[in-house]
Amino acid sequence: MENITNNKDNSGLSSPLKGTGGGIYLIGFMGCGKSYWGRQLAQKLQVPFLDLDEQIEDMAGKKIAEIFAVDGEEFFRRREKEMLMHLTESTPAFVMSTGGGTPCFFNNIDYMNRMGKTIWINCSAECLAERLKGEKEKRPLISTLDDEQLKAYIVKKVGDRKIFYQQAREVIYEDQLSLDNFLDKILNTENKN
Repeated sequence: MENITNNKDNSGLSSPLKGTGGGIYLIGFMGCGKSYWGRQLAQKLQVPFLDLDEQIEDMAGKKIAEIFAVDGEEFFRRREKEMLMHLTESTPAFVMSTGGGTPCFFNNIDYMNRMGKTIWINCSAECLAERLKGEKEKRPLISTLDDEQLKAYIVKKVGDRKIFYQQAREVIYEDQLSLDNFLDKILNTENKN
């Protein structure tokens, strides 16, 4: 459970992460870039990067796909909630990449909004399908889909999850993805609180 990327001492944090709610949660559909941008952002802010799925895998001693196959989605979602709370409450300042479904279960989006700052990385279905084509075997919910089914699945799932994603404090679109834009969103969120 201690596979946390701690880039530097975070005692000299800049204002976006000071005070209550020192966590930044990146939410969005699988393949939108939460892990990539989370690592970049954590490095820039000099705080730990937490990948929720990786932390769950470390705790369980098996891959997410295996957890889904052996234990089922409900079991996974309960472990996900437990890990979300554990990491949030044990790490004073961080950037976290959540799973694509994390905001949609057990009032997780409300919890994340209370405990920190949420940013939805909103990518088009076309962009997501292109990114996910080569990653199907690592992602249990899409592993058996052909390319046409994949795009239809993305459109449906994003539609189902949008009500949760839209509750994020900020949104950043695929054509706006840059470190500077993330920092602007964090500062905007800080000013709204």
